[in-house]
Amino acid sequence: HVQLVESGGGLVQPGGSLRLSCAASGRYTIQNYCMAWFRQVPGKEREGVAAIDSDGSTSYADSVKGRFTISVDKAKNTLYLQMNSLKPEDTAMYYCASARTSACLIMTISRYQDWGQGTQVTVS
Repeated sequence: HVQLVESGGGLVQPGGSLRLSCAASGRYTIQNYCMAWFRQVPGKEREGVAAIDSDGSTSYADSVKGRFTISVDKAKNTLYLQMNSLKPEDTAMYYCASARTSACLIMTISRYQDWGQGTQVTVS
């Protein structure tokens, strides 16, 4: 298990950009895990946004493909989500998560063991 702390959320205008960060700590660095970003709005199910595995392969939800980019800085043990061309429907609480499986790119919630506390993104 790893400890995850998100930051970088806030208020941004439609069409704007925002970068979320997720600092990881623990015995194992994030390079040894699959990492992902999920988002959730009140009353709706949590959904996968983007994921990156230990080999650097990525996957994205269709709704964010071409606008969001997930990346990892191994030296800083930090996960990022660069969000461009933001839309009001991107408004949600964003969570980072880690999984100890190479099959994490499908972003099935049950495959992720560790979760951050979330950071709010509001596009308005």
